[in-house]
Amino acid sequence: MQLRQLGQSELKVSPVAMGCWPIAGITSINVTEQDSLATLQAAADAGINFFDTAYSYGYDGESERLIGRALGSRRDEIVIATKCGQHWGPGRERVRDGSPERIRQDCEESLRRLGTDRIDLYYLHAPDPDVPVEESAGALLELKNSGKVRAVGVSNFHAIEQYEAFHAVCPITANQPHYNMLQREIEEDRLPWCRDHNVAVCVYWPLMKGFLAGKLPRDHKWDPKDGRQKYPVFQGEEWTKTHDFLDRLRPIAERAGRTLAQLAIAWTIQQPGITAALCGAKRPDQIRETAVAMDWELTPEDLAEIEAAIAARGPLPSRPAL
Repeated sequence: MQLRQLGQSELKVSPVAMGCWPIAGITSINVTEQDSLATLQAAADAGINFFDTAYSYGYDGESERLIGRALGSRRDEIVIATKCGQHWGPGRERVRDGSPERIRQDCEESLRRLGTDRIDLYYLHAPDPDVPVEESAGALLELKNSGKVRAVGVSNFHAIEQYEAFHAVCPITANQPHYNMLQREIEEDRLPWCRDHNVAVCVYWPLMKGFLAGKLPRDHKWDPKDGRQKYPVFQGEEWTKTHDFLDRLRPIAERAGRTLAQLAIAWTIQQPGITAALCGAKRPDQIRETAVAMDWELTPEDLAEIEAAIAARGPLPSRPAL
C-alpha cells in the first residue's frame, strides 16, 4: 500500500480512511467507548493514517475527543480531517452556520477536543444557504494562513458554481462527496472538475451505509433505532434488486479470497480521480477488514464483471438521501 498525495498539499494519506461518524453513537447502535478507542488504535495499526471526523460528530464532540484520547501519542503519524460550519442546536436539531465567527469558534473547540495544535485538513461541512460561500472560504483561508489549518476542503457541495466561488477565495485541497458502486453522480461533473483542478476526492459511503458489505440478509429485521431503514434502497423492490446485485459480486470476491466489503472498497479507491474512501467502523474487526482492500488490485476482468453487474442492477431511486 502506498500513501497518496492529498491534492496539491504536502499531506500523504492512506487510500482507506477511517470515517469516525459511527463512533459518535448518534445513529449507530451498540457503540461503546471501549470499542471505539480500540477501533481507532486498530485502524492505525492496520496502516490507516487518515482519520475523518467533524465538529458535529457527536452531540458533545464525542468523535473528536475519542480521536484525541486514542491517537494523541501518535499525532505525528496521522492525518486528521475534521469539519466546521455545522452543529447541534438546543433541541438536538442540525444547524448549519458557515459564518466566519462560527467557523473560527468551531476550529478552536475542535483543536481543544482533539488535543492538538493544528488540523491537517479542515472542511466546510456543507454550504450555509444564508452565508455566501466566499465568506466561509475567507474564514478558512485565515485559519490556514495562521497555521491552525494545513489544508482546506469542502463537503456536500453539489453545484460547480459553488466550487468555483469557494476556490477563487481559498484554494480547495480536497472534496468530500458520497460515492460508491451504485451512487456515481459525481462522475458527471464534480469528479472531472476536481481532476482538472488537482483536488483530492475523499468519498464517504463506499459501502452505501453498510449494504455493499453483504452482511444484511434478505430477511434482515431492523432494530427500531437503526436509521438506515428509512432510505428507499433498504426497502421493497430496491432491497431485492440490490441483494441480487450482491449475489453477482460474490463470486468475484470469493475467487480472490476476499469479502464483499473489501471488493466494494477496492473498486472505489481504484476509480480514476478517487484519492481515498472513508470507511466507518465501530469495532476493530470492521476496520481491519476494510483496511485489507488497500492491498488488492482488481484485474481488468474483475472490473468489467463489476461494471456488468452494476448495469444489470440499474440506477437507484432519484437522489436517495443516503
